[in-house]
Amino acid sequence: MLVTVITVAYNSEKTIARTIESVLHQSYDDIEYILVDGASRDGTVEVARRYEAAFRETPGRSLTILSEPDKGMYDALNKGARMAHGEIVGQINADDWYEKDAVQIMADLYRREGYDAAWGSIRIRKASGDMIKHARIGRLWTTSGWCHPGMFSRRSILLQYPYALESMYDDFDYITTVYRAGKKVITTDAVIANFTFGGMSTQKSWKEVMRRVNITYSIYRKHGMSRLYWFHRLALETAKYILG
Repeated sequence: MLVTVITVAYNSEKTIARTIESVLHQSYDDIEYILVDGASRDGTVEVARRYEAAFRETPGRSLTILSEPDKGMYDALNKGARMAHGEIVGQINADDWYEKDAVQIMADLYRREGYDAAWGSIRIRKASGDMIKHARIGRLWTTSGWCHPGMFSRRSILLQYPYALESMYDDFDYITTVYRAGKKVITTDAVIANFTFGGMSTQKSWKEVMRRVNITYSIYRKHGMSRLYWFHRLALETAKYILG
């Protein structure tokens, strides 16, 4: 079974090699790798092209590089999904990287369970020390067990429910859409990916906290979910603000 992995990159020269190597050296044998670059101004594409020969020479590997302007990471992920040929598709960011058996674990899980979307746990890499964010679906539908770098979806589902291009939480909107549509959504506690802590979702100011609360709450309401989720989001984002 062919599995597609998509990486979206923009000015990722310093980190992209580690991401690419984590895909190249997967234990799984049949991987199509698509790198969608947003017309980087640094050496991102040049670094990626250094791996073209290695992918050609590795059985069961292919590498496609697309570099052109886009409307952000989720627009680029939609492009990648349209280019993909794999039955299932994983998405790993340009400053994150997979565990060696990541694709094998998620392919085996797909063969057993026939999921529409699934994700595994991630290792969050922080200056203060690493921590595991465990993948889970609890009684509350929440981001607290949601691990986008560990997610794989059927290609058909990604095409049916493309990213909405509305906010930095388009990934949570996507998985909520799939979940509310009654598709099969499951998790595994296996660590799939390593996530570099930082970026927009970790900015520390009360203004940012409230902005994230309102964005994620709007996703809940978009899908007809309870207004009480506003309090859940406030509690969760406040805890992140205090604890870091």
